[in-house]
Amino acid sequence: MTTTKTDTIAVRISRTLAERIVAGTISAGAKLRQDHIADEFGASHVPVREAFRLLESQGLVVSEPRRGVRVASFSLDEVKEVAEMRAALEVLALRHAAPHLTRAILDAAEAATQAGDKAADVQTWDEANRSFHRLILAPCGMPRLLRAIDDLQMASARLLFSGWRAEWEAPTDRDHRAILVALRAGDVEQAAAVLGRHVQWVGKNPR
Repeated sequence: MTTTKTDTIAVRISRTLAERIVAGTISAGAKLRQDHIADEFGASHVPVREAFRLLESQGLVVSEPRRGVRVASFSLDEVKEVAEMRAALEVLALRHAAPHLTRAILDAAEAATQAGDKAADVQTWDEANRSFHRLILAPCGMPRLLRAIDDLQMASARLLFSGWRAEWEAPTDRDHRAILVALRAGDVEQAAAVLGRHVQWVGKNPR
């Protein structure tokens, strides 16, 4: 299926709204007004409705009969669910990606980890963190799996932002380094074990 202009606008709108929701600019429970968003982006209601569907598939909004679309809230059970799903899918992706990981990719992932260590705010850290995960998983060559992981990482980012917005201190990511050591040594099972534990730790500590 080809990508239409409407699809492109819908994706742009959904990404912008997702960034605002994740960063807390739009709070949980806030109503998203279709007409206001259409005016802001100079679009018709068609791509806005499609953007809402994309956001709902990511778990960032909920559509309620006769009440419209609102930003989704989240519970500790949902935090745990997202973490467990991420752990399962990212380990699967890593096992398929491992044979295709080059020294250059691992070096780039290490640079992303170092950037995260030096991050002055949670947004910068999150970008570096997601870059690390993307680098080591993308070579799996499974686009549908990677899209699912990306949606879950977006949900994880929102949970992290909500806990870290008040004060920020960049964590030192020993797990990322342990994953890289194992991958450089060709120990895929060890790398997968650390990755699975690492992602689930985030779910247990939505600080």
